[in-house]
Amino acid sequence: MSTAAPPRAPEAIHRRRWAILGTLILALLVVVLDNSILNVAMKTIAAPAPTGLGASQSDLEWAINSYTLVFAGLLFTAGLLGDRLGRKWALLGGMVVFGLGSLLSAFADSPGQLVAFRAVMGLGGAFVMPATLAIIMNVFERHEQPKAIGIWAGAVGLAIAIGPITGGLLIEHFWWGSVFLVNVPIVIVALVAMSLLVPNSRDPRPGKLDPIGVLLSIVGLVALIYGIIKGGELADFTAPGAWVPILVGVLALAAFVVFERRTSHPALDVTWFRNKVFSASVVVIGVVFFALMGVSFFGVFYTQSVRGYSALQAGLLMLPLAGAQMAFAPRARLVVDRFGIRATCAAGMALIAVGFLGYLLLGATTPIWVLVVIGFVMGAGMAHVMPPVTVAIMGALPREKAGAGSAINNTFRQVGGSLGVAVLGAVLSTVYRDGMADHLDQVPAALRGKAGESLEATVAVADKAGLPGLVVPAQDAFVHAMHVVAGLSAGITAVGVLLALLLLPGKAPAAPAVQQAPTDSEPRKARV
Repeated sequence: MSTAAPPRAPEAIHRRRWAILGTLILALLVVVLDNSILNVAMKTIAAPAPTGLGASQSDLEWAINSYTLVFAGLLFTAGLLGDRLGRKWALLGGMVVFGLGSLLSAFADSPGQLVAFRAVMGLGGAFVMPATLAIIMNVFERHEQPKAIGIWAGAVGLAIAIGPITGGLLIEHFWWGSVFLVNVPIVIVALVAMSLLVPNSRDPRPGKLDPIGVLLSIVGLVALIYGIIKGGELADFTAPGAWVPILVGVLALAAFVVFERRTSHPALDVTWFRNKVFSASVVVIGVVFFALMGVSFFGVFYTQSVRGYSALQAGLLMLPLAGAQMAFAPRARLVVDRFGIRATCAAGMALIAVGFLGYLLLGATTPIWVLVVIGFVMGAGMAHVMPPVTVAIMGALPREKAGAGSAINNTFRQVGGSLGVAVLGAVLSTVYRDGMADHLDQVPAALRGKAGESLEATVAVADKAGLPGLVVPAQDAFVHAMHVVAGLSAGITAVGVLLALLLLPGKAPAAPAVQQAPTDSEPRKARV
């Protein structure tokens, strides 16, 4: 009797592990879906009321960054809370907050409100994302984790696919707020499924919270990215409004690192970065998303504002990227088994760099199939980068620290993406403004500053002032700015290729001897 009882509960969890994974993917879908829907809706949100909110390019960037900054700034604490209090409860609580933020965002009546309510969504997402990956690490044995994480990563591709299409359909038939309201029923379904299926697990020896570290990280990230965005708006990074916040951000982040090294209960255990596999993997993730998110930000404006496609058509044009990621991500483990992590990730990042270079071929009249091919190549590259490095990150840490490890994985991805939107968005804005400088003399002086801000702003001013001849130069200036940013992104990704070749291991590292975090349905004792 005593020898048969202990395996019974874990075996029950093991039998429903794939159903648990499906439930976790539903939670992941709603978080990722929101950002991919938002990309399609940005053009509509930028339109004047009552069609949109009249959001500027800076407003649109902050609608993304407010979510990302809260998300990234609180991931450390959210991961620790999940490890301490139970990952299931962190997941459920995060979904409730995310759903509430979605409901509020849907009925925002100003860009400022949208930015604030997106921050609420980021708070919820900060608890959801670490919990999903941490639970996967605790319900799957090590030999099945690469396959499960590959499916988890492929779900991102699914969200990329259905997000823009769903967003396009909603924008064509309803008001812009529907792209947020659609999250609410998905959240309700996910909450029911997770309550029934997902087991709770926790760290038997959790660390303390680190409010000072969290505060320093939030201040540092917000100030740094605000300064970069402001520099792009002003087309002058030497202006006090740009360099002062950047300096404050750098100093706060430096203080964060120093404090985390000295405190007895750090939010981020910096000693983990002594592991070369771990540190190289998180850097690779940050580099990839830095380049990818910056380009994704302007992609929707190219397809809709330059090429004239509808929101739905723009969403359909993202299918090749999403389809490639969905198809290849779950199978990336087979490539890793044959060629190793180093070769697989380096080749994947090389494909992404080739995709960025493909953007240099795009103009106002380029056959659209070129964009389709570029999307497929980039999706295939992403599929061979994200699963291997995620497995490497999670495998390099003790299993009972899965929540904190997942938080770091997602933090570098989100911070990299946020910086990409800020930095590359600033470059895009600056190059565009310079390209339009010689064409704005015909614009009334009161509207000249607004007209040079972005392509959408120029087109709106041209319509208002009766200057149709301004549209073609604006499109040309935007395409040139897009080429500059794509070339810069290709160079950044090439650096990532070198990092992967130099720092990532040839084969997957051996798992550390660690404890399994107990679930609520099994005894609180260590097991390997």
